[in-house]
Amino acid sequence: MSSSISAEENGERQVEQSPWQDDDRPEASTAESPLLHVHSASTGPDDEFPLPVWMRESSKSFRWTWVPLPLRRVARSIAAWSKGPDPPRIQKITPFFPSVQEAPIRLLDRFFPKIKQKTALLLVFYFCWILTFSLVLHHSASAGLIEGYGKPQPIWCGASYWSGGNGCGLNGNNCRPFANATFAFRCPANCASVKVLNPHAVGDQELIYRPLVIGGPEDDGFGLPASEPIYRGDSSLCQAAVHAGVVSREKGGCGVVSLAGEHNHYPGTHRNGIESASFDSSFPKSFTFISGISSACVEDLRWPLLAITAIFTSILSIFTTSPAIFFASVFTMLFVHVGLVSDPPNISDYPSLSSLCIGRFLPATFVGFVVYRYCVRYQLSGLTAQIEKTTLWLGGAWVGALNNYTFDFIPIQRLTPHDLQQQPGARFALSVIVILLFSIALGQIWFLRLEGRFLHYLAIYASMGILLLICVAIPNLNLRIHHYVLALLLLPGTSIQTRPSLLYQGILVGLFINGIARWDFDSILQTPAALLGDGQINSLLPVITTPVIGASNITFGWVKPSQPYDGISVLVNDVERYRWYYGEDMDFFTWRRIGKAEREYFRFGYMIGSGAGDYTKAGVWEIDGSWTQMKSGPSR
Repeated sequence: MSSSISAEENGERQVEQSPWQDDDRPEASTAESPLLHVHSASTGPDDEFPLPVWMRESSKSFRWTWVPLPLRRVARSIAAWSKGPDPPRIQKITPFFPSVQEAPIRLLDRFFPKIKQKTALLLVFYFCWILTFSLVLHHSASAGLIEGYGKPQPIWCGASYWSGGNGCGLNGNNCRPFANATFAFRCPANCASVKVLNPHAVGDQELIYRPLVIGGPEDDGFGLPASEPIYRGDSSLCQAAVHAGVVSREKGGCGVVSLAGEHNHYPGTHRNGIESASFDSSFPKSFTFISGISSACVEDLRWPLLAITAIFTSILSIFTTSPAIFFASVFTMLFVHVGLVSDPPNISDYPSLSSLCIGRFLPATFVGFVVYRYCVRYQLSGLTAQIEKTTLWLGGAWVGALNNYTFDFIPIQRLTPHDLQQQPGARFALSVIVILLFSIALGQIWFLRLEGRFLHYLAIYASMGILLLICVAIPNLNLRIHHYVLALLLLPGTSIQTRPSLLYQGILVGLFINGIARWDFDSILQTPAALLGDGQINSLLPVITTPVIGASNITFGWVKPSQPYDGISVLVNDVERYRWYYGEDMDFFTWRRIGKAEREYFRFGYMIGSGAGDYTKAGVWEIDGSWTQMKSGPSR
């Protein structure tokens, strides 16, 4: 019947022949066969004996029998696609011109083959960077002298002589002196990019998303100054200095400001990249700049310091293959550079700035370790494309860390509903960003699927989405996505060793560094008041009766405020001129014109103690004595 082949005789595994001869095999069933057949749900050219549906589905799927079979097929296909190929296809970058890109590694191994030698070389490298960086920074911070005025004092870009609203007190007494005083100052670079983020009232105007500069020199019609530049006291000092040409917008510089007392005409002009606002009435405090001074001022050295740190980080990137050493070193060097040089907090003296930078760096290192452990390590391990890593990852990190320059063109100052509604072009820019991020996400999803990690990361991002929805649902708090939070949300999806992921991860790490070094770990849940800052708080506005106008005076009355308000503040030409509290007899305000008639602007706001809420918009007492009623809505 059957014969066998002995494994001992032939050195092969024993094989038994089939008991059926070719002619004796049973006839296969066909579609015309009278025998019983069970048809499967789907057949293909390779399915000689397709399985029936009840055998193709697992027992767990029996609970979904109420779902139509086509939908179950689609679900099974999606699930199978999501799992990715088997085995997974791990992405690895094959360097272009490997002999060139790996040459620095071979050179280092040739001259410093031992671990101790490489460690000593790395310590020398760190020492050289710290020494060079510190010497240049010290020179930048300490050098400078203006003959006759001494050493200039460093100030930040938004420094001003005046506080908004009633912050300077009655008649501006808290902001004296108004005249006969000088001050030698030093401005950092890039002050022209600082903008007013909340509406700032100037008479009946409101300035927003622009530099706070009011006044300047008269224009002779040919773009040249025809008079001494005079600026209103609430102008930003450094921005006014840029407007007047005293300091450079790219490099900063030094100057001497002189308080000029009360003036009644501030022309608006466009000079040196800054558009100043005009004001056609009087203000008690003004300033100008002294020309012809002899100065040994050192300009802002952020660009030489940028070159130093960029060169050192590039050298480190080219010669380092260890992901841990590379990431820790670059993270630290970028953090120090941003926190002290390129985008420091609004602090003038370097000891306080250094203390603040160190305080923010310590918690940032913990988050940085988590980022390295779960994102960076996966991407950079085994990567020998040194030039591509330096160009894409390190270059992207610099782009993100310098986002106050690189992304300054995007018309979104803050990712809040208020800014998105008010800032021109913000909603369109956000739409473009969302489309771009969605396109990038699709590419990252594809590579995560190829590596068999898509479902894992889908669960991570689903958890993040649920957490954000919970934050949105918390009453009396607003969700604010800072750019460091955005970086942390997107970083997990970049843990793939592809060239696009190198660039994306570098940019996101740079954004995280800039966010913490500049703004610290600001909460993602903020109260409406904290979110608005010095903006309008939508407080109750006073009801002002129709004024009584005389030959040279105007008198206002008002409806007494309800609780919790206990008084009224009156601003004339943006200066507080009167306060009234419950229990006082004179529940009216009279303003008299002295000298030449000019337009005068009146705003009213309720107070709690000495602090005022929102003011009304400005009503105008015209030169001809007529009254222009204030428009509805608040002002600050």
